[in-house]
Amino acid sequence: MFTAFVRSFGCMALLFTCCFPTVLQAKPLAQVKPDVQADTFVHLFEWRWPDIATECEHFLGPNGYHAVQVSPPSEHRAGPQWWTRYQPVSYELISRSGDRAEFTNMVQRCNAAGVDIYVDAVINHMAAGSGRSLTGTPFTRKQFPDYTPGDFHPDCGITNYRDRNNVQQCELVGLADLKTEAPDVQARIAAYLSDLVNIGVAGFRIDASKHMAANDIKHILAQVQGAPWVFQEVIDQGGEPIRASEYTGNGAVTEFHYSLAIGEAFGNGTLASLRHAVATDNWLASGDAVVFVDNHDNQRGHGGGGHVITFVDGALYDLANVFMLSWPYGYPKVMSSYAFQGDTDAGPPSLAVHASSQPACFEDTWQCEHRRPVIVGAVDFRRNTADQQMVTNWWDNGGNQIAFGRGSAGFVVINAGDTTLSTALESSMAPGRYCNILSGKPDAKTGQCRGKEVLVDERGRIQVAVPAQSAIAIHHNAKPGG
Repeated sequence: MFTAFVRSFGCMALLFTCCFPTVLQAKPLAQVKPDVQADTFVHLFEWRWPDIATECEHFLGPNGYHAVQVSPPSEHRAGPQWWTRYQPVSYELISRSGDRAEFTNMVQRCNAAGVDIYVDAVINHMAAGSGRSLTGTPFTRKQFPDYTPGDFHPDCGITNYRDRNNVQQCELVGLADLKTEAPDVQARIAAYLSDLVNIGVAGFRIDASKHMAANDIKHILAQVQGAPWVFQEVIDQGGEPIRASEYTGNGAVTEFHYSLAIGEAFGNGTLASLRHAVATDNWLASGDAVVFVDNHDNQRGHGGGGHVITFVDGALYDLANVFMLSWPYGYPKVMSSYAFQGDTDAGPPSLAVHASSQPACFEDTWQCEHRRPVIVGAVDFRRNTADQQMVTNWWDNGGNQIAFGRGSAGFVVINAGDTTLSTALESSMAPGRYCNILSGKPDAKTGQCRGKEVLVDERGRIQVAVPAQSAIAIHHNAKPGG
């Protein structure tokens, strides 16, 4: 029954109970707030802490990723399903990804590599029903190591998303709903978050924020040490009283309109429509928005409607990410997934560890979309075009072939059509030869392009021949020999 509810409602955000040492870890390394126009972060969904640490050192840092969103680190319900991570039993840092020592080591190593850690913090409710945690800690209905029945809202289920009180005072798919308006509950949540900040965590994804009043989150965050960066999950696609804009005073907010627009354009519509579909009047301001092509919920059919482009769409998924990373709107999150082959409850596969202590990327189940060369190149494009935030020189064929510039900083061409795009395009780029950054940075030793060169003539025109289902991107810092 519970699994069926999970399938129906999607993003289950749950909280964990406060039970951690009073002795804090060493003070965190300096944390840098994201530059949303330049930076990109990645969600390493269900990765183990030692593997994330290695990925920070050997891939994410060297390739310009600013941060990693990690799965909830606290003690959770026993079970193989992915959503057991979102059913907290206590605030002890012990999870499927590792223990407190491994988590602390991961945070410190990633910080040293220049990569921030964002923790998925589920602070709306606790595990459903009764059972045991993965370590054997027992729990019963509304009775946890650090919470008693008086810390929860009265029994009622969410049945009407047009009723604010029902959404924020009742239980999401049967999960015990915490009184986040109560000062003592707020203090326990803030203590958990402060513990993570003192370890070195730079920020938080506040799960199921829609199911808490924005003012409750405000009071919790006011008690958290270190002023971490925060983004809040609010599924707002219109037609409901709770709006994403209510939460911007606390930090950034997920912009679900964006994923819907990307999915519709790349899946059912035309790329030409994106010129006017992004950031319309009812969307969040760019600086307040976290954007994504897909996330761990909606790629499984949860958390919002519409067509969603995912890793199963192959090259089309790469192109959708190229658009997201090259278009100057929001703080983009790249999804890094594992295949679930129709079972939307399936937890992570056993980690096929190679000598590098990494999941076996691109083999069988682990998708590692963040390592795809086209996506890595688009991350680099974003970093090198951030100082010119306007879109210039838009071109489209009325269908699925588009091109646009970022002033003199860069230019991108995306061909999601079925035929090669061969034409001359106007740009604002300085004349010269450039490397297609989506094929990789210029070789560090020879300075030569790893893919084809792109020539901009004296009038700023580019003669392109872009095969179907592919793209090119150039920027002012990617030139052969330079």
